[in-house]
Amino acid sequence: MYCLILHGRKLVELQKWRHLRVSMKKASPLSNSFSSAADVSLGDGRKGKTFTVSYLVDSMGLSKKLAESISRKVSFGDKGNPDSVLNLLRSHGFTDSQISTMITNYPPLLTLDAEKSLGPKLQFLQSRGASSSELTEIVSTVPKILGRKRDTSISRYYDFVKVVIEADKSSKYEKLCHSLPHGSKQENKIRNLLVLRELGVPQRLLFSLLISSNKHVCCGKENFEASLKTVVDMGFDPTTSTFVEALCTVYGMSDKTIEEKVDVYKRLGFAVEDVWAMFKKWPLSLTNSEKKVANSIETFLGLGFCRDDFVSMVKRFPQCIGLSAELVKKKTEFLVKKMNWPLKALVSNPQVLGLSMEKRIVPRCNVIKALILKDLLGDTRSKLPPLRYVLITDEKFLERYVRKHDDKQLVAELMAIFTEEHAS
Repeated sequence: MYCLILHGRKLVELQKWRHLRVSMKKASPLSNSFSSAADVSLGDGRKGKTFTVSYLVDSMGLSKKLAESISRKVSFGDKGNPDSVLNLLRSHGFTDSQISTMITNYPPLLTLDAEKSLGPKLQFLQSRGASSSELTEIVSTVPKILGRKRDTSISRYYDFVKVVIEADKSSKYEKLCHSLPHGSKQENKIRNLLVLRELGVPQRLLFSLLISSNKHVCCGKENFEASLKTVVDMGFDPTTSTFVEALCTVYGMSDKTIEEKVDVYKRLGFAVEDVWAMFKKWPLSLTNSEKKVANSIETFLGLGFCRDDFVSMVKRFPQCIGLSAELVKKKTEFLVKKMNWPLKALVSNPQVLGLSMEKRIVPRCNVIKALILKDLLGDTRSKLPPLRYVLITDEKFLERYVRKHDDKQLVAELMAIFTEEHAS
């Protein structure tokens, strides 16, 4: 939801920017030079992003799709600094595979100063007795450690990762202990993470919490264990990210607040058991305000759904409430008005509203429309396939609608339609 809010803010700022440019063209003789400067700035941004993608593909062997994803998080206009970073990592024994994993998981690594920041941190870890093989294994597992500023923080997090990795390699599942300042946030965090490890929370989730700024993991022992007991008693699976989300959600609310949140849903037509079933699917559903839920209902009613439809959809896919009105309207109108699926199809498959328009919905629908035009989806009046097939994986979709055809030219045409929309 934060990404949607951020996206919305960017759109607003862009609209303001365009309005400003138009106004200045009318009002000031300096507008031409102002616009030119802005165009150059935007051009430089696009150039930097293009260079970043090319660099990641050519110098690191990443796929174009992965490189484009990374370029949305970090970009650079020349190879000077990233080359220095790669050379430094290789000189410390990191393999190309490990480096690729590190950049994928922590793109800002390529922008760190190799000489003044990254190099001294690696030297510091080696000075503590870390062998080359140990250093490369641990740092490549949690590269964000190198983004920490203080040596004490780096060493403590490094030690935690090291102990967990070594313990998980053995069959022993013994309790781990660290000597940290009593009552400090770092002591609380390490202790709480060790408790989670004993419950079976996997490395990827532990290490993600370790380097995050999540304050819920830094709380005192009593509060943490009370929240943990609530989540465990509800039957959440410790090996899933939903377990962590539920833990953070429960810790952030008092019993009174939780009761008030449940009452919000009750007043809007949800049964108590439905509220908790939704919480099990999407823990953040309990953080929604009454206004947020009411606005969501209004959005769906305005699109032709009835209140029972809304309740049914949210029970199946609670994340519906977290979607912006703009996105819900855009996707619903596309699927109903342009593709002609009935509203009841969305009621039965509300997960489709959580898919990306550009990456999932549009490419698949364009392939389906092409097949309909060629009369290759059956001879019934309603040639549209069930909406659930928009939800399947790319591989299954391609097997079902593209690769099964004997006509190689048709397959190539359909693949072009599918991949063109993916790339746009």
